[in-house]
This record gives sequence, structure tokens and C-alpha cells, in this order.
Amino acid sequence: MPQQKISITDWNLSDRPREKLMANGRQSLTNSELIAILIGSGNREETAVELSKRILNSVNNQLNDLGKLSIEDLTKFKGIGEAKAIAIVAALELGRRRKAETVEIAPTIKSSRDVYRNILPVFEDLEHEEFWVICLSKANKIKYKHLIGRGGVSGTMADVKIIFKTAIEKLASAIIVAHNHPSGNLTPSSADKQLTKKIVESGKLLDIPVLDHLIVTNNGYYSFADEGTL
Repeated sequence: MPQQKISITDWNLSDRPREKLMANGRQSLTNSELIAILIGSGNREETAVELSKRILNSVNNQLNDLGKLSIEDLTKFKGIGEAKAIAIVAALELGRRRKAETVEIAPTIKSSRDVYRNILPVFEDLEHEEFWVICLSKANKIKYKHLIGRGGVSGTMADVKIIFKTAIEKLASAIIVAHNHPSGNLTPSSADKQLTKKIVESGKLLDIPVLDHLIVTNNGYYSFADEGTL
């Protein structure tokens, strides 16, 4: 005979996620308890917390990996309908945007590591390639970041004319370009090398130096400037 589910409303007040947050603050809650507040209820066999634990277990309890799940992925879990899935996706996206805003507090670029820290939130959780340009001031402060092109799993489109149109419009003194490799492979392809050369040559003609081109993954980056291949 299946074990009867114990409802969250039957728990001690101190163990209920909402009440626990009110009494002890948001930091007292586990990740599964925070997700349980988002989804509100579980299913016939599981409480919201138990269901949230199962969802987290499916991604090895990694919030970054949870952020990669689509609405369709989440609705495969019994008890997660479209509305609950949207709530989870929206909450994780807010967290990603908050992280990006925090990075913007100190946007002076002194090294490739600074570029990586600043641009990583743009690429986190993406399953497709994107190509961005970063416009810099004379003091190497970030003035503007702009999405140039979006592609599939293994390639993206980057129009050199749009890159420098953006740079000219924003009165950039120099630019840095970056794109991601969803595969996690940091080795530049022949197409990456050819595009980099084309961008650098165009920058010389327009007197807008290209300081670097970064290939970005969640676990690291490749800098054309650092590797002497710019």
C-alpha cells in the first residue's frame, strides 16, 4: 500500500517554507524549500518540497543546470504544469539578471579575466551560440554591450559591418568581441580565426582597435590576445 503523503500544512510551523522564511529569513531556506515556495504545491504523492528536491536531484543539485531547463523540460515532472514551470524559469532569469547587474558596478577592463567576468552572465545557460561586442571608452571602461548575432548549437552569425556600426554609434575608442561555445570546447575553430582576423583588420581601417576576442564557456575562456593569436 503506498505511503500516505503528509501535507506541508501538517508540518510544524517552523518547518513550513513560507513560515520559515518569515521567521528566520530567506537564508535559512534550502534551495528545494525556495523552489517549493515558487510552485506552491506538489502532487498526490509528494509535497512541494519533495517534488522540488526531485527536480534538483535531476540536475545534480546544480542551480546553473536547473537554469538550463526549458518549460517543456520542467513540465515532465508530475505536478509541474506550465504556470509552475514559468515561475521557476522566471525566478532563475531574475537571478541571472541580478548577477549581471552586480558585475556592471566595476566595468573597467584591465585583463581578459575582467572581460570574462563581465560577459559570462550574458552567456550562462545558453544552449545556442551568441556573438557580442563590448564598446570601451579611452579609459577602457565598458560603455555598451550589444548582441550582434545568434546561431545554433555549433555556430553563430556575426556581421562585421554591424559590429563597427555599433562601435561608431557608441563612439567607442576600442572594442572587444566575444562569443560562446555551448559545447564547452575552448579551442577556436578555423571560422573563429578567420572572423577574428577580419574584425581586427576592419578595426585598423576605422581606427577602432580590437583589443581581444574571447571564446566563453561556463567553465573558462579562450583569449585571442592572451594566446598571441589576435
